[in-house]
Amino acid sequence: MSDLGSVGWPPEPIRTGRLVLRGSQARDRAAFVELLAAPEVHTYLGGPRPRAELERELPEVPERWPGSFVVELDGGMIGQILLRRATEHRRPAAAGKVDLGYLFLPRAWGCGYAAEACAAALDWFDGVLPGEPVVLTTQSANTASMRLAAKLGFAEVERFRAWDAEQWLGRRPPAPPSA
Repeated sequence: MSDLGSVGWPPEPIRTGRLVLRGSQARDRAAFVELLAAPEVHTYLGGPRPRAELERELPEVPERWPGSFVVELDGGMIGQILLRRATEHRRPAAAGKVDLGYLFLPRAWGCGYAAEACAAALDWFDGVLPGEPVVLTTQSANTASMRLAAKLGFAEVERFRAWDAEQWLGRRPPAPPSA
């Protein structure tokens, strides 16, 4: 099992039909504050963080670590894709596997950007760490996230209670090795 830390980071920007996935930059800081403070974004994630706290604590270049992609549209950040190794406190079915996460600003919702960006990040992941499955956890009440998980090929492994809500854990099988 390889680690994302062993992958050269950040990679060359990944371009899709409409988006660019890249490492974070100082110019993204204001968008990160907006993203992490937005109540709508954190409805199923335990609530937003206070804007003043974020302004104080976020470094000049936030979220700069392997597996964290800024999603850019027309030169501005609209979201973040996260690929990170699940830690020990996670469900046994997820332990040690790479976990897909995503956050998008509300103005970017409903346009297919999350599906486009997640698919591109997963394609990149399959190329750098072939043969590795990916997991995704979301609240089962988050119907948009449940639809996205299905669209991306995640199949339910289990449901469980955490953070006072039913959670859904899905797994995406590893991509077959390329010939």
